[in-house]
Amino acid sequence: MSGFRIPLFLRGEVVEENWVPFGGRGPESTFEAPDPHDYVERLPLATPMDLADLHEITFDEILDVLGELGRALDFDTNRYIQEAYSAALQAGNYPASILKNSYLMLPHAFDPVGLREIAEERIGIDYLEGWVSKRLQDGRELRIRAFGSRSLHIPAGNGGLISAITIIRNALTRSDAIVKAPSNDPLTAVAIARTLAEVAPNHPLTKHLAVAYWKGGDTDVEEALCRPERIEKIIAWGGFASVKHITRYIQPGLELIALDPKRSATIIGEEAFSSEATLDEVAIRAACDIGVANQEACASARVIYVLSGTDPEGIEKANRLGERIYEKLLALPETISTRPPIFDRELRDHIEGSRLTTDWFRVVGGEHGEGAIIVSQMDQAVDYAPLLSCRVANLVPVDKIEQVTAAINAYTQTVGIYPESLKQELRNHLPLFGAQRLTSLGYACHVTTAAPQDAIEPLRRMCKWVVDEHCDPDEVFPLWRERA
Repeated sequence: MSGFRIPLFLRGEVVEENWVPFGGRGPESTFEAPDPHDYVERLPLATPMDLADLHEITFDEILDVLGELGRALDFDTNRYIQEAYSAALQAGNYPASILKNSYLMLPHAFDPVGLREIAEERIGIDYLEGWVSKRLQDGRELRIRAFGSRSLHIPAGNGGLISAITIIRNALTRSDAIVKAPSNDPLTAVAIARTLAEVAPNHPLTKHLAVAYWKGGDTDVEEALCRPERIEKIIAWGGFASVKHITRYIQPGLELIALDPKRSATIIGEEAFSSEATLDEVAIRAACDIGVANQEACASARVIYVLSGTDPEGIEKANRLGERIYEKLLALPETISTRPPIFDRELRDHIEGSRLTTDWFRVVGGEHGEGAIIVSQMDQAVDYAPLLSCRVANLVPVDKIEQVTAAINAYTQTVGIYPESLKQELRNHLPLFGAQRLTSLGYACHVTTAAPQDAIEPLRRMCKWVVDEHCDPDEVFPLWRERA
């Protein structure tokens, strides 16, 4: 895989020269980008005062530009998006049907109605538009405004929508963004930026967006950027190593907003076995949580706890559910799930080992790398659970819910639960163990950006919450006066 180039986008200017080679994630993967060392000094704003123009335009104008941008991201007519899709197909691990679907969804991500809801729910548009006043009990008046920040974004490369979310969040918060293009999605952020420059040339939103590629860990580039006088926030998605690496730059005046990788869990109550129709519904919901985007997402189901019991009858129920989930998994539409193009070799070896230990595990499918359901014949997950991927999940029968809560920890992002009554029962307890999002079974990967993420509020944290206090000595006791 080779042959594509990642242009540099500098606040409306596209740089396509001074190319240097880089290695991708595969052993034979190469591409080119402008030498980042020659342009690093041009990436940040010259002065914080340059952010003033973003705070002078109305929120409605921001939505209008984003809406026009979304309409211009049509896959059939936008050559930049087509190039981004071709590059991601080479650089990433998604099959064509799933990857293309993510690009077809791009225009919908910029829908002004949805973006207004995000801004209102997660920040409050009044705070983005100006100063919001509130009088406190001691008599002082607080005037609060959410200001944008100078930020460095390190997005994940698992699908083009992450780059879109990054650029949208930057615009809604009136921030300035330097986006580091990920090697496994090298052109999407550049494609969106170039389209923005054509839709809104010289607009503040265009002038406050830069997209560049450099190899993660290049200290010459990162030490030049990661200074409080140049950026105020680092928003980092990605693996443990990359997020851990970026913490070396954190200091007073420079905040890290870490959207680091998580694992997820699934809990299915005994109600799943109340009828064949119910079992079918539960199976398709669970298959969807496993299969969407070929199980690449943090929210994907991997270990599924089933409150079937561990007596012979309960184990048989779990086995029956496992078979039904496998059937539904193979029947999912190719736009959301396919046989993985690359199957992890170490995981395959573990599956074949489990296939031989029939007293402990029952393996449904997996002979052809299409995915598999491993049903534990006891109340323990497979010891290689962290490797579960490629549409492989582990069903674990349990007798009581306490065996599930013990498996929830600070790395647990999403918990898909069936039925709703069980979710209501657990919603005040699972967060105490670390769970960050509870959702209906079947919706683990059907995520809305109008909600908090990873138990934090990234949009609020991207803003600087500035206070203007008005203290009238007749209302607020002055310290320079003696009390009567």
